[in-house]
Amino acid sequence: MPTCPAPVRRLDPATAAELTSAAAKLLARHGSATSPDLLADLPAECARLSAPLRHLLRPVDTADGLFVLRGLDVDDTELGPTPGHWSTVADAGARWDVALLLVSTLMGTPIAWDGQQDGRFVHNIVPSPGHESEQTGASSSVLLTPHTEDAFHPGRAHLLLLCCMRNHDGIATTAASVRLTGLDPADLDRLKRPVAPILPDDAYEQAQQFGGRPAPVPTLFDGPEGLTMRYDPAYTPLEETDPLWREAYERLGRELARVSVAVSLEPGDILVVDNDTVVHGRVPFRARYDGTDRWLKRASVRVEDRPTRPLAEHDEHGYGQAALTAWAA
Repeated sequence: MPTCPAPVRRLDPATAAELTSAAAKLLARHGSATSPDLLADLPAECARLSAPLRHLLRPVDTADGLFVLRGLDVDDTELGPTPGHWSTVADAGARWDVALLLVSTLMGTPIAWDGQQDGRFVHNIVPSPGHESEQTGASSSVLLTPHTEDAFHPGRAHLLLLCCMRNHDGIATTAASVRLTGLDPADLDRLKRPVAPILPDDAYEQAQQFGGRPAPVPTLFDGPEGLTMRYDPAYTPLEETDPLWREAYERLGRELARVSVAVSLEPGDILVVDNDTVVHGRVPFRARYDGTDRWLKRASVRVEDRPTRPLAEHDEHGYGQAALTAWAA
């Protein structure tokens, strides 16, 4: 896997100050980054932001399917120690929560999940004791397998945003675009058929208890702008599939590994990933649990009326999980 830079869109001092000032103003007005009134205020505040800032947050426009927004300045000492679990973060880094929500709103509609991190619109991704070997953001000692975010759900985000608070060890996020892969027509045809379901991951305990029958979904499908993907091998029961389909799925995995890049985020960086074309993961690392571990903030964004998914997804039960939208929170 090559370590190479993702496309970078750089905030200049003026646009960086504009974004952080707007975040600080909203936080001062509402007192909390989780305030429903603050969420409702986001569209109006974004309408006042400048054209240069809006241009930087135009849609992902390369085959890489991602970019890094760079230029924000996170003060490591002001931030405080990395928490040991998302539930203990409280208001740490609240100004960055609001900045990430503003960026999300400029790109679409922030969404959250009633069954994950108490329905918050900004998640804190930190290594947590006892979760080292899970396939979730709280893990550390294992490779976080490349996957589509919330692949089990038809209402999953179109865009995934990861904002780096701390990364002293340069731990890389991995990313691979399906539009850079090379599969033969027979493999493409097989993977466009709904053969296997994708089950809820370990971050969704309620969804894992859902009594409905898992429905098979296609791994690949054609969108107006090219091939799109829904992929999570760690939660796909491959043992129940036929050998030819499974071999095609494994070849897709090898192709994604071939084109994968490693992006080591710096504090203040926001990685924007097209969740319809790019799978993401993370390399293994050893967590210290001493307040200096890697810390990311994550937001999910829906782009309304984006025609990138099969119509059949409308009939899925989503394992009983409901996506929340910021304006209705």
